[in-house]
Amino acid sequence: MRNLVMAGYDSAVLRRPVLVVMLLALITGLAATQLGKIRLDASADSLLLQGDPALDFFREVGKRYSAEEFLVITWQPEAPLLSDDSLKPLGRMRDELRALSGVSSVTTILDVPLLESPPVGLSDVTSGEPLPTLENTEVDRELALEEFTTSPLYADLLVSSDGGVTAVQINLQRDEQYFELLQRRESLRAQRDEDGLSDEEARELARVEQDFKQRSALMLEQQAQLVESVRNVSDRYREHANLFVGGVPMIAADMVRFVRSDLVFFGSAILGVMVVVLGLIFRRVRWVVIPLATCTVTVTMMLGLLAFLDWRMTVISSNFVAVLLIVTLALSIHLVVRYRELHAQDPQGDLYQRVRETTRLMAVPCFYTAITTMVAFVSLIVSAIQPVIDFGLMMTVGICTAFVVAFTLVPSLMQLWPQGRAMAPVESGTPLTVRLAGVADRHGSAVLVTSALLCVLVGVGVSQLKVENRFIDYFKESTEIYQGMELLDSRLGGTIPLDIIIKAPDRNAPLPGLENMGASSEPSAELAADDPFADDVDSFAANSGNAQSGAESSGNEGGDFADDAGFDDWDDGFDSGFGDAEAEGDFTPGYWFSLQGMNTIDAAHAEVEGRVETGKVLSLSTTFSLVKSLIGNDIGGVELALVQRSFPPETAALMVDPYFDAEREEARITVRVKETSEELQRDVFLRQLHDKLSGLDGLSAEQVHFTGMLVLYNNVLQSLFKSQIMTLGTVFLAIMAMFWLLFRSLWLALLALAPTTLAAGLVLGIMGILGIPLDIMTITIAAIVVGIGVDNCIHYVYRFRREFPVDRDYRKTMYRCHGSIGRALYYTTVTLVIGFSMLTFSNFNPSLYFGLLTVVAMVAAVIGALLLLPRLIILFKPLGREAV
Repeated sequence: MRNLVMAGYDSAVLRRPVLVVMLLALITGLAATQLGKIRLDASADSLLLQGDPALDFFREVGKRYSAEEFLVITWQPEAPLLSDDSLKPLGRMRDELRALSGVSSVTTILDVPLLESPPVGLSDVTSGEPLPTLENTEVDRELALEEFTTSPLYADLLVSSDGGVTAVQINLQRDEQYFELLQRRESLRAQRDEDGLSDEEARELARVEQDFKQRSALMLEQQAQLVESVRNVSDRYREHANLFVGGVPMIAADMVRFVRSDLVFFGSAILGVMVVVLGLIFRRVRWVVIPLATCTVTVTMMLGLLAFLDWRMTVISSNFVAVLLIVTLALSIHLVVRYRELHAQDPQGDLYQRVRETTRLMAVPCFYTAITTMVAFVSLIVSAIQPVIDFGLMMTVGICTAFVVAFTLVPSLMQLWPQGRAMAPVESGTPLTVRLAGVADRHGSAVLVTSALLCVLVGVGVSQLKVENRFIDYFKESTEIYQGMELLDSRLGGTIPLDIIIKAPDRNAPLPGLENMGASSEPSAELAADDPFADDVDSFAANSGNAQSGAESSGNEGGDFADDAGFDDWDDGFDSGFGDAEAEGDFTPGYWFSLQGMNTIDAAHAEVEGRVETGKVLSLSTTFSLVKSLIGNDIGGVELALVQRSFPPETAALMVDPYFDAEREEARITVRVKETSEELQRDVFLRQLHDKLSGLDGLSAEQVHFTGMLVLYNNVLQSLFKSQIMTLGTVFLAIMAMFWLLFRSLWLALLALAPTTLAAGLVLGIMGILGIPLDIMTITIAAIVVGIGVDNCIHYVYRFRREFPVDRDYRKTMYRCHGSIGRALYYTTVTLVIGFSMLTFSNFNPSLYFGLLTVVAMVAAVIGALLLLPRLIILFKPLGREAV
């Protein structure tokens, strides 16, 4: 079978080098025409745990409290916040922002209604007359500043408690088509998983998925342009204040910008460094050009394929270009080194026969390295995290492409390039790889003891490995994202959103204090007569239908902090929608507008607010607190019922709608968790908080549900440990079986696997000791380590098995292997280590960690293959006895 394959390869490739090069050039040219279509996807949808039940609930809650995405600008003026020197430029910036395409509204401290500057009564709120804002000349600014810094609605959300910083929110127009396509896609996917799809429905799903991808790309592009426009506007006002732009769209746009910049800059830097290192190693232009040409063709083909299929790279899968360079360069160098060895042995030999012998000798080990590396990356599919899955699949296809290109282009160029003279290795003195053989020979015990100590280090490090990480740590301190998030956390209530949904108890149970209240829409005359706030109640009733006129005259021009469909909680009291007034007919007050409901939500609010990890907390408890301040006394059951029914729509949109769903009788507590908090441990925090809330009087575990990006991201992180264990366990079992098949020896398979296991464990252990968390970026490092380590061990053991029968002397065989295949491993490692060290200069910390850990992985893998592996082979003699 092998002879038949070799004969076909010889006829199709080796005897037609010109045709092969022309065909590869044509395919590469076609692929290059697609490069402009490459898309990077940094949407939140691409970073979630697929199949997570919490994701469905998250989207449901986001739809229920639907609003617009938004950007935030922090305004920290040098002048006093409410001085003319601050407010006038702030107003001009607001007007410029409102004029931008794609902006639906802008909210600043100039726009929100003031309730205590001077204090207004409940009848003023419900009268339909516009409430004062800072743009009213009669407003007392000192009182306004006190209200902004002490109000439960505004303090630490709109204005920092010290009165030095305020937030400007730019609400983006909601893309209804995007959400309609998302809803249809999820509906069809759910139907497919439960009952299956008909042929027509399957075609519709494919069509909807394609339409969604196109719409998503368009939306991200538009948002990126809008982010740039917002930055341009804000830059014109930096002389008046210290400004930072924030928000999910800005983070998504910046992540794409960082990744794209790293791909271009560091990709070029890596290739440039590789040129220099290969030149120093081989001292021949051909041996620099041929490997780099192979890498270029492979990467171009893969990028063209991804662009043609609209297979989008994410922040994670974009690393596949760098890893593909590793695999392709390794294959090329192995072929080059083997060819040079044969050339040195017989400089006058036939060129074609030398190339043919090179490919024949390297075909089996390179094929097995490709297959085992593919197994390592295919294992990433079990992660259930789409970008990680994509990375694994992209690498699998890429490795196939690299193998094919290396075994077609490299031998073809070897034959077409003018033949040069044979050149021995250029190292002066004893080569480093041979010196390493001496270490393994003369200091074998030290190698084994050191390996044992490293195993202990691995155990300690892995035990400290954690999945808790701060998203802010993805960015360097000098970046706007980092500084903006830090400011929001420390001065404006936190960054990471958490929604707490609390279901009411049995709706049919009578509400405390309202048992005698009939089905009519008005309380009994007796209650009204005895109530000291009857005038305010009458005012509520009189104004219960006063909706749009108050909204238009309030001065708050759509300026409501809107919920980002669950991605953030700047809707915290500033939702921009207008609700309909309650019908005048049958009306039954909700549970949460009873005394018992108020006490329960107050207790829950206080419990959440008391946590050190939480920042700003808003709920119906905030509304009740404001109403109490307006009335001047505690609220009774009747007043609570009338608050639910009689607030004008513009007031309800501000104080009720974001925290209450009448149809489902549920209350919503919106929380900002401090991302920069060193005490934040997401999983522990969520479990402890849920237990505390479930233990409150009147609540049970079934009534309390958490959602939001904090929950979804925590689910992603918690899945990593399980998937990492499953991944590594499955990979090592599969690779051991392949080793057994290749080497025909279980002992040799186990020995070959040992250095790779130690290298993978060492990288994870170093991560644990240095506090580098396991996250959606670093989870791929283990697969990379296994892929690289396995390649080294396969090449070394395969050569060892071929050399050993020469004299059946383990030590002499080791020295020969270190002087031949050891050089290829060493050259590959040196070239890639120097090249990938360039990534440590990236502003995007995931890229920095990727470069650093990849360097550690490659060094650990080659040292394991050149020290530990030969020592184990000498110790256990898996190939039989030595010659006497």
